[in-house]
Amino acid sequence: MPLPITHRHIEVFRAVMTAGSVTGAAQLLFTSQPTISRELARMESLLGYALFDRAPGRLRPTARALALFDEVQRAYQGLDQVVARAQSLGRAEDERLRVLTLPALAHALLPDASADWLARHPQAELTLTPQESPLLEEWMAAQRFDIGLSEVSTTVPGTRSETLAELDEVCVLPAGHRLLERQVLTPQDFEGERFVSLSAEDPYRRQFDAIFASAGVRRRLQMETHSAIAVCALVQKNLGIALVNPLTARACAGPDLHLRPFSVSVPFRIQALWPLHRAMHALTQDFIDAVKRALAPAMASQRPAGKAKRR
Repeated sequence: MPLPITHRHIEVFRAVMTAGSVTGAAQLLFTSQPTISRELARMESLLGYALFDRAPGRLRPTARALALFDEVQRAYQGLDQVVARAQSLGRAEDERLRVLTLPALAHALLPDASADWLARHPQAELTLTPQESPLLEEWMAAQRFDIGLSEVSTTVPGTRSETLAELDEVCVLPAGHRLLERQVLTPQDFEGERFVSLSAEDPYRRQFDAIFASAGVRRRLQMETHSAIAVCALVQKNLGIALVNPLTARACAGPDLHLRPFSVSVPFRIQALWPLHRAMHALTQDFIDAVKRALAPAMASQRPAGKAKRR
C-alpha cells in the first residue's frame, strides 16, 4: 500500500499556494527549492493527479488544487483558534468566570459586584447564570460552575462554602402607607393588613407565617408570588405590604417603595460555594471580594440594637 499523505505534504502544498511559487514556499518554510519540489511531486504521486500546471518559471494551481486549498485553509484556521485558546489559558485575564447565582442576587447584588470586578479585570469574561434552589445546589455539586452564590446553610456535596453575609428580612411598604410613620414594624402592626406573600413552598414564607401565627396576627392574604422582585413590584402598586430580603428591597426602593426594619430577626444568609473537584479560576477570589464590597452598604444599615431574634 502507498505511504499516506503526511502533514509535511500539506504544509508544503499550503506554502506553495500561499507564496505562489516554489521559491517563495522554500523561503516560508526555511528550506531549499529542490526539497519543496520533491515533496510536492511526492504528494501528487500519492494522490494520483496533478495539483499544478507547470510552465517555465511558475506553477498554476488546478481546480482540484484550489478546492483542496479551501479545505486546508479551514483546517489551519481551526488550528489557529486552538493555538490562540491554548495561549489565552495562560492569561487569567482572558478566562471566562462562570457564576451560578440565585435570581434575587443576580438582580440586586451582582450588577454592582460585576461592574467592580470587570473594572479591575477589563479583559476578563463573566457569565452569570440565575437558578433557584435546589437546582442551584445540584449544579454546584456536579462541578458545572466556578462559583455559586446561594442562601442555603446546609452542606452541599462536592463543595466548600463561606458565609459572605447574614442580613435580616425587611418590611416593604408602598408610598403613603400609614405604617411608614413607624421606624420599626412589629408583627402586631400587620393585623388586618393586605399582605403580599411568597409562594407556599418558600422557606421564608413558612417562617413568616409561623411568626404571625405565634403572635396571633391575622393578615389579609390576597396575593402570592414566587419571587421577591415580584413581591416588591406588587407592593409598589399598593396591593399590600410584605417582608422580603434586604438586597431586593434596597434594589427596588424608590418613591413608590419604602423599607422598614422588622422587629423579629429572620436571617437572610448569602453563601459562596466553590466546587471541590474543579480547578479554581485564578480570578475567583477577586470576584468574591467584589461581592463583599457590594454587600457593604446593606450590612452597614443592618440590625438596630435590641432587635428580637427568631428562634
